[in-house]
Amino acid sequence: MNKKQISTLFSCLFLVFTLAAQQPTQNIRGTVIDADTKSGIPFANVNILNSDPLIGTTTDLDGNFVLENIAVGRIDLRVSYIGYENKVIPNILLISGKEKVLTIELNESFYQLEEVVVEGSKKNESNNEMALMSSKKLSIEESKRYAGAISDPARLVSSFAGVANEGSGNNDIIVRGNNPRFIQWRLEGVEIPNPNHFAIEGLTGGPISALNSQMLANSDFYTGAFAPEYGNALSGIFDMKLRKGNDKKREYSASIGVLGTDLTAEGPFKKGKNSSYLANYRYSTLSLLDNFGIVDFGGVPKYQDFSFKLNFPSNKAGVFSVFGLGGNSSINSTYFESEKEEVLTEEFEQKSNLTITGLNHFIPLNDKTYLKTTLSYAMNGSEYTESRPFNQSFINFHETNLSKETFRLATTAHYKHSSRHKFQLGIIQSDMHFNFENEYFDITTEKYLNGQNNKGSASLSQAFATWNWRVTESLTTVNGAHAIKSALNERIFVEARSALRYALNEHKTLTAGFGMHSKMASLPNHYALVNENGGYHTPNKNLELLQATHYVLGYEQILSKNLFLKVEAYYQELYNIPSARNPEINYSLINQHDDIFTNHHLVNNGEGKNIGLEATLERFFANDYYFLITASLYDSKYKTTDGKWRDARFNGNYIANLLAGKEYKVGKTNNKTLGINTKVNLLGGRRYTPINLEKSIEEGHTVYEDNPYSKKADDIFSLNIALNYRINKEKLSHEFKMDVQNVTMQAAAIDYYYNEASREIEEINQLSMLPILSYTVHF
Repeated sequence: MNKKQISTLFSCLFLVFTLAAQQPTQNIRGTVIDADTKSGIPFANVNILNSDPLIGTTTDLDGNFVLENIAVGRIDLRVSYIGYENKVIPNILLISGKEKVLTIELNESFYQLEEVVVEGSKKNESNNEMALMSSKKLSIEESKRYAGAISDPARLVSSFAGVANEGSGNNDIIVRGNNPRFIQWRLEGVEIPNPNHFAIEGLTGGPISALNSQMLANSDFYTGAFAPEYGNALSGIFDMKLRKGNDKKREYSASIGVLGTDLTAEGPFKKGKNSSYLANYRYSTLSLLDNFGIVDFGGVPKYQDFSFKLNFPSNKAGVFSVFGLGGNSSINSTYFESEKEEVLTEEFEQKSNLTITGLNHFIPLNDKTYLKTTLSYAMNGSEYTESRPFNQSFINFHETNLSKETFRLATTAHYKHSSRHKFQLGIIQSDMHFNFENEYFDITTEKYLNGQNNKGSASLSQAFATWNWRVTESLTTVNGAHAIKSALNERIFVEARSALRYALNEHKTLTAGFGMHSKMASLPNHYALVNENGGYHTPNKNLELLQATHYVLGYEQILSKNLFLKVEAYYQELYNIPSARNPEINYSLINQHDDIFTNHHLVNNGEGKNIGLEATLERFFANDYYFLITASLYDSKYKTTDGKWRDARFNGNYIANLLAGKEYKVGKTNNKTLGINTKVNLLGGRRYTPINLEKSIEEGHTVYEDNPYSKKADDIFSLNIALNYRINKEKLSHEFKMDVQNVTMQAAAIDYYYNEASREIEEINQLSMLPILSYTVHF
């Protein structure tokens, strides 16, 4: 071989390696299953849209497929099989450091021998075919991309129509003007306690979710007229699901950022087997820096969390999975006078802990029926101490210690009679054991009073039945009932549910829904000690369930291949709401916020009503850009024992969101991508009760005017901008992200309080500008 030939050979080898380095690839694996029976569909076609030449494959006898060495970037996948509706999974992001593993559910077509093409709105539908309206699928890729979401699904939902947060940076979720306490958090099919750090029993918010988005599969969020399977909620359902770990290959992700430093690991327990593990551990970055003495300021938030899912399929006994979520958090803050920094005005310490673990079992009983059962255990606890000066002394004003354990069993039988008739039957049993202690200082009497001093148990029993009837190819109805009973009283509530979906043509759809819903008040409210007639007792122990009836009417239209319009009008009647028995005390659980429990004697005679109109215009991610515009107009009222209708605390009247984003290829290949995303948000101000400054100064504590929630706080405007830069190498990928909250540094007053030290009324402002930086590597 002469020099010229050797030179040519090395040039070719160099070119080959260069091209390989410039164009990393990844595998797509998954399973295609029947949406109703969950059984694998053999010989289904799986193709990458717009690939030239066509890239595709067929599933094996168990419904499994693999597409190897696909160039990284974004692709659309099309799955088809005779007798089933075609399904397009758009905007699948492939990165070099992690295989894409999918579970794709196909619905049997109305005419079994026809191939039906369904596009457009399917991109926006819930994962649950029993939910025909007021639902939204949560894409975890969206939670990582949307500005302001900071990879937190709880923040992602505040971009949906009819959903708002409170503006302070807390994860409270206000749905259609309702109290945030009226939503329900779920994980892996069962109700769970509030999964946020710094959570307190009975409250639903917290500044940081304890569940890392790296762990989540696509999930669902519901805003009204829930399917019959959902109970113990009045305003919203947050139904989160954990993804299954890669059962063929071990993969890792490591991340460091302002919100935490974490590591995710997944893979098979043993290669060649189908069992897998997925686990994530996260520790507060600020706490790490504080431990090393790098940061030094009061109130460093300290937290850590761990989550996992273990999957064990068997040949005959079905599929077993074990899941869990645990976390603890603490913060200790001190405040001093602005003009005299040596004068301590307040000190508080809060600790919270959370443990959730469960066992899921799925087993097909025959080719039409399967049974899914979940047994779970949850423990949540919180401690809170607040100290302030009084009569030249520094004393504890509040001291709280709340803990609760819940054992829950849920089982559901799914039966598919045909493509037109599907049924669900289920039961849910929850047993709760608690220990509540609270003591607070009453300035008027200058004595310590007990708010909680109870140890005991309670239970909640539920059952439901659902029938999904596809009347014609254009009309589908879901009908059923949900029964619920608290052991704290004798009444059984039976709730009718009905929804329909009617396709006017290929692009236009009408929806309508009706649902009766009930929710148990938090146990601290049930077991609050009330000082009446010279002694303490628990008059609220036997409160009945809170109730609501939802009416929803909707219209959907596919304006083009990637453009979708949705409009919903709703009316909600709330009744049986616990309110103060004394008509001179205007108190209702509709307005209960950060107070853990009430010190009033309550009766179930309060009411409420919410009416609103919502619109969503969504341009799905395609051709490297997207946008989402949502707008909501609503009115929320409440009534207590005095019989007068008033504005509810969370009656902001309007919400508007504009989200948009664009991705740019950097360089000549798909190796590097720059994403620019923005969110513009406008929230109507929350209602508040004016403070009487003169009487507050005179009595030494907060005294409110006798016109509850008559004032409206400032409207909240915020602009968020997020930049994301991704680099794909041959076997790993890097992601750099900066998400800046409140770029324009707005400082709207969202609430007011009386400062006993300064003896002035002071503002609580919206979350100030906050840059969230993070770096993640997948390998």
